[in-house]
Amino acid sequence: MVDENVPRETTNVDDSVEFSTSEAANVYLRFKSIFGDPNARRARGRKRIAPVAGSSVPFGIGRDPRGLGDTINSLTLQLGWNSPLAQSELLATWAELAGEETANHSTPAGIDDGVLTVRCESTAWATQLRLMRNVIMEHIANRYPDAGIQSIRFQGPNAPSWKKGPRSIPGRGPRDTYG
Repeated sequence: MVDENVPRETTNVDDSVEFSTSEAANVYLRFKSIFGDPNARRARGRKRIAPVAGSSVPFGIGRDPRGLGDTINSLTLQLGWNSPLAQSELLATWAELAGEETANHSTPAGIDDGVLTVRCESTAWATQLRLMRNVIMEHIANRYPDAGIQSIRFQGPNAPSWKKGPRSIPGRGPRDTYG
């Protein structure tokens, strides 16, 4: 018995044999195309990933052990730590860079926006180091090119201020009494 209200799909094979497929067979074929053949061997168990160029492969190129120094250097390069490390090394080795006598009378205070600030014991040392600025900059550029030092600022000792203290008064300061 064939229900005439149910649409049937017909397919011609060799133009001689005509057969119709049921809706259940159509659903089965549709699910088979979507989900795959349940009787086929499953390939989900272990998928092989194609090796990426430069990746490590057992017994392949790049699997040789490397030294700890080389590994740390490549890590700092990848993370962008070269400049801060070079700056801190510059501050730590100021005595070697400037010389023992100069280091006894000056200390690096810090680095801000490519400007190395050096505090000096006296204004005479600050003036002397200002005259040596080009030589010191050349040493820094040769030994610490990654530090990014563009200039050096030498500061003398802080002068006393007339604006602060227990006996300060508003006004121009000591100049207003000579008038």
